[in-house]
Amino acid sequence: MEFKMERPGLLKEGDKVTVTEGVLPSNYYYTIDPSLAMSGNFPFRERMLEREGVVTEIIENARGFYVKARFGE
Repeated sequence: MEFKMERPGLLKEGDKVTVTEGVLPSNYYYTIDPSLAMSGNFPFRERMLEREGVVTEIIENARGFYVKARFGE
C-alpha cells in the first residue's frame, strides 16, 4: 500500500507501522500513526483488515514523498 508523506525523515525503510482507518461516505482511507502519512481512498470492497505493517520503500519524486508499506493480508 502506498501513503503520501508531507516531510522527509518521518519514516524509514524497515520501520514497523500501525494504521488507523477513516471512513468516508463511500470509501475508506488509512493514516500511519501518529499522522505521519495518509493513503488514497479505497472502495468498501477493498477494505484493509490488517492494521500493522512494515515500511518497504520511501520514494521521493516531483510530487513529494511516498511510503510503501507491506501488510500481512
